[in-house]
Amino acid sequence: MSLDTSTLYLVAAMVAAMLGAMLLFFGKQENIPALQWWGTAYLLGAASVALWTLSAEMLGPLLSLALNAVGFIACGMVWNASRVFHGRKPNLPGLVFGAIAWIGAVTTLPPDAHALRLTIGAGIVAIYAALTATELWYERRRTMQNRWPAIVVPVLHGFVLMLPILLGDLLHPRGDLFASSIWVTVFSIELVLYVVGTVFVIFMMVSERTVTAHKNAASVDPLTGMFNRRGFAEATSRVIEREAIAGRPVTVMIFDIDHFKSINDRFGHPAGDEILKLFATVVVNSLRITDLSGRVGGEEFAALLPCSLEEAVVVAERVREAFEGSGIVDDTGPVATTVSIGVAGGPAGTELEVLLAAADTALYQAKRNGRNRVEAAEELPLSLENWRRKTAGSMRSPQQAVEPRLA
Repeated sequence: MSLDTSTLYLVAAMVAAMLGAMLLFFGKQENIPALQWWGTAYLLGAASVALWTLSAEMLGPLLSLALNAVGFIACGMVWNASRVFHGRKPNLPGLVFGAIAWIGAVTTLPPDAHALRLTIGAGIVAIYAALTATELWYERRRTMQNRWPAIVVPVLHGFVLMLPILLGDLLHPRGDLFASSIWVTVFSIELVLYVVGTVFVIFMMVSERTVTAHKNAASVDPLTGMFNRRGFAEATSRVIEREAIAGRPVTVMIFDIDHFKSINDRFGHPAGDEILKLFATVVVNSLRITDLSGRVGGEEFAALLPCSLEEAVVVAERVREAFEGSGIVDDTGPVATTVSIGVAGGPAGTELEVLLAAADTALYQAKRNGRNRVEAAEELPLSLENWRRKTAGSMRSPQQAVEPRLA
């Protein structure tokens, strides 16, 4: 069966143009700049393919040069779209570098150096494709299984946008070869499949980003950027389960900023919010990367550390001293920034609620003893003793015996 390659390219260009328009519209509606970059890139690529297919033989040298340069700018826009999608600023010099390099190469090389110009053009496209794939590769928040389609797409995109250069410089001058080459047919079919498949990959990435954003919003405190109560409970449950399997102890700390209501009454709620953000920064900077922390109440914070009670008390003292030494001063003088801390630890498998209850008891003891101090829970809760007897008397395997009964 014979396929008309010019028709296939025009179909691909029309689909790419429709996709580009859809991405632009959706990007503006949802305020997603990366989609606007992608949409514009596909529109430029579609225009390049369509113009070359319809009027390649009628184009003069300058128009041919400009048309090829548009393809390189489209490659640069795809790279910048991936940068913008991951929160980085667009690289405007890099956007036009490929087009400038191509124009410089064409104007300085001998007219008969077709193969060398083709090699330079392919190299420019390959560089843009590699840059785009690199941007997506370093998106560590996603697993490789979820990232690989997005990494393959820019490579294919760079290859497809190279086709106008390839077909114009190599195949068009050969007349019948352009119409009969099996590679041209393969390329044209691949282009149609690419522009159809691209929309699914892009919207897969956008959908995953949206789901992640909603999930984070439900588990993160917007003021401090720490876990909220729900997020802290979910994250700590996973850590407790992991440490239980390994047979390691865990410790919980509860922090309560001293006299926080008087700070709000004296300086206003905006100043109180700044104190909360300051304390959150102190906690995060004082803990290890493996520790978890969150804001679980108004001025109440909590942390879970996979370590012994003794080690956690040292960390708690470090937090207390750092917050006390914050050195906040207003027009009336220094602002007292102190915190009371309760610490409770238990062996592998201790439930989070048990640890929180014990730490809360220690916290109130710290407040009764004068505030601005660290108190450690001295007694194990009764439910923990029941858990110990239950696991000691069961006939389960050693690994099962340390699995926590999470609330």
